[in-house]
Amino acid sequence: MTHLFRCPLRWGDMDAQAHLNNGVYVDYLQEARVDFLTRSEVGEMLGGAGPAGPAGRGVLVVGHQVEYLRPLAWSAEPLQVRLDVHEVGGARFSIGYLVGDPDEPAVRARTVLAPFDLRAGRVLRLTPEQRAFFAARCVPAEPLRALPRVRFADEEGMAVPLRVRWSDLDSYGHVNNVRFYDYVQEGRLRLLSGLGEQAAVRGRTWLVVRQDVDYRAQLGYRTEPYEVRTAVAELGRSSMTLAARVQDPLDGTVFAESRTVAVCADAQGRPVPVPDSLRAALEPWRVHQPQEAGR
Repeated sequence: MTHLFRCPLRWGDMDAQAHLNNGVYVDYLQEARVDFLTRSEVGEMLGGAGPAGPAGRGVLVVGHQVEYLRPLAWSAEPLQVRLDVHEVGGARFSIGYLVGDPDEPAVRARTVLAPFDLRAGRVLRLTPEQRAFFAARCVPAEPLRALPRVRFADEEGMAVPLRVRWSDLDSYGHVNNVRFYDYVQEGRLRLLSGLGEQAAVRGRTWLVVRQDVDYRAQLGYRTEPYEVRTAVAELGRSSMTLAARVQDPLDGTVFAESRTVAVCADAQGRPVPVPDSLRAALEPWRVHQPQEAGR
């Protein structure tokens, strides 16, 4: 059963390239997902889980996979998001999205969710009735290619201080999952902007084509900064994969891990080889440990 949601756009959703920023698509996915989860039959089956549910009960985002297929600009017309349930497990279920024209979507994405007891701080298993409810609504979908997980040492990569804003918090009192895409972007741009003048190549830009985030722990507000550490996991002919983690520099707690695939492109958005000067500037930030198998 496909759930259709028409998401209004904001002028501020655009980035410096006059396209909708890659991070705001995750906000659109959340708007569609919340609309789906707060529908009467879904919310009732989950026991009221969701923003409108009873205190202490929620739905936890375990991870996102987001594939960017083509850029979009701002429009006064709402953006269509199609949502379907794809898989159901013992304590998790996954939903998929097509954003934009379903025949030529701008984004394909997957989200893994789990019912969560906020008071006890633990995931709740789906009841047989809940599993049957979602299983009856499952539709097959082509899976997104798994990106290998990346492990890198504390001395590898560039560390950027991260100050959580009060407005980053959601109704559960934790940093909203969407904001982690902003944090990862900040780390990525700080790394690229710090490469030096020798790495600057006129007419070249990086286009994000894939970005996955796995959430490990709840991130709360505090005045002391956290940290985003970013490293180059792979450097291909015309693309690179960056690994990043959001962590506490005081005790090493990891709150989220991400993988971002970006393509080097010319002014028309066509893939081009990574220039030698840029390749040399990125080399010191390469990860030296082997990558792990994807999920």
